[in-house]
Amino acid sequence: METDPGPWIRALRHSHDVLRATAEPLTEDQLRQLSYASEWSIAQVLSHLGSQAEIFELFLDAGLAGQDPPGMEQFRPIWAVWDGKEPQAQAADALRADDATTARFESLTDDERARLRLKAFGRDLDVAAVAGMRLSEHAMHTWDVAVALDPAATIAPDAVALLIDTVGQVAPRGKADGQHRQVLITTTGPERHFLLETGDTITLTPADGAATPALTLSAEALLRLVYGRLDAAHTPQVETADVNLDELRAIFPGF
Repeated sequence: METDPGPWIRALRHSHDVLRATAEPLTEDQLRQLSYASEWSIAQVLSHLGSQAEIFELFLDAGLAGQDPPGMEQFRPIWAVWDGKEPQAQAADALRADDATTARFESLTDDERARLRLKAFGRDLDVAAVAGMRLSEHAMHTWDVAVALDPAATIAPDAVALLIDTVGQVAPRGKADGQHRQVLITTTGPERHFLLETGDTITLTPADGAATPALTLSAEALLRLVYGRLDAAHTPQVETADVNLDELRAIFPGF
């Protein structure tokens, strides 16, 4: 994983710019349209990104102050406010909140970047990791919006180049089906090699590239697979050898 926060923060700014260009022109009818996230409209996805922008501000405050991270008692009132907004307000306010939080990441001084630490989600997070968490949800939900409007939409390449090296942290959140598998995976753009192992748990770890892969696909597609966004209608060209892609889709239902 890239440990310099600079690339993460720049990719986060680019993701914000993509989101703004996608969402700002939308009409109320378009905002009410279903997003890729099947239970949320486009406006509700934007609302989620807006509320999470506020929550990440709290994460940054806690990390800089050496305090415990915020929890549900802080999250619920934020979510309630955003849930109560009308679709156009959800969209406009989300873009403003997201811009402000991205600017907050950008404004961190070298000293602040060096001392920010946050114990959360079972990990000791530095500023690169916190920015990476924000980029992860931001890039995916930006795609959820974009693909509802353009079926050919893809995740931004700069986000893919960073997130592909964190995908092993996300894979265990899938739904293990008890079936034991070992699947060698090679990605392109960028090239990576992974071993996917399933059973009672799910792991995705770096692998030796010398072996013949059972599954070859773009890094962008692998990210969407693990994040539950690689349905048949949105699957680019892949090469498989004795791999049932539908079974893999089932163990990564998304979140």
